[in-house]
Amino acid sequence: MFEYVLLFVVSLVANAFSAFAGGGAGLLQLPALIFLGLPFSVALATHKLASVALGVGATARQLQERALDWRFALLILATGVPGVVLGASLVLRVPDRPAEIALGILTLGLGLYSRSKPGLGLVAQAAHRNRRGYLIGGGVLFAIGILNGSLTSGTGLFVTLWLVRWFGLDYQRAVAYTLVLVGLFWNGSGALTLGLLGQVQWDWVPVLLVASALGGYVGAHFAIARGSRWIKLAYEIVTVLVGIRLIVG
Repeated sequence: MFEYVLLFVVSLVANAFSAFAGGGAGLLQLPALIFLGLPFSVALATHKLASVALGVGATARQLQERALDWRFALLILATGVPGVVLGASLVLRVPDRPAEIALGILTLGLGLYSRSKPGLGLVAQAAHRNRRGYLIGGGVLFAIGILNGSLTSGTGLFVTLWLVRWFGLDYQRAVAYTLVLVGLFWNGSGALTLGLLGQVQWDWVPVLLVASALGGYVGAHFAIARGSRWIKLAYEIVTVLVGIRLIVG
């Protein structure tokens, strides 16, 4: 019972912060699963499956706002999902620590970069909405998808900043796309692939699903209510923490 209560609390907090900042649920949830005794590959598959519920909860809240352009969303899906499947297929062949350290340095760099640009993502200014822009943007989303499928911790943060920096979205709109498309569809693809190739701790899944869905809804609600300035601050805090956690191990 203690394990279930701990799982619920950690998952609720992690996913609420993730839904507010645009990523980073793995900062707490994945290490907690490993701490409770799961091998890395089992913890990764279980976390990935549970994180789909984050997308469900966030989608339920975001759809009430009717704020997504589904043609643009299709680009994120079409370029990201193949990368996720590829990354999830390769994860068991990748050395864990070197990859985590590299990802941690990149993630930390995201937070510092955003912090160095005070006006970044506060006002939407559409950019690179032509064939060349979509090709480059989609290529980077494919690469992020590979990271999402293989290393899971914080890669939604990469998507959020890329949508802000390359396509000119504000943080509020970028987080909405990340929560719905990465949280639901990218993570769903990764969970399916890892579930087929690896193992899932199925008796923990119901608790994680409920906590993740509730956390996703609550975090998405606060993201909508607070706006881009608060989301930007939360994003910078979460990226720095995720980066340090990955580097330290």
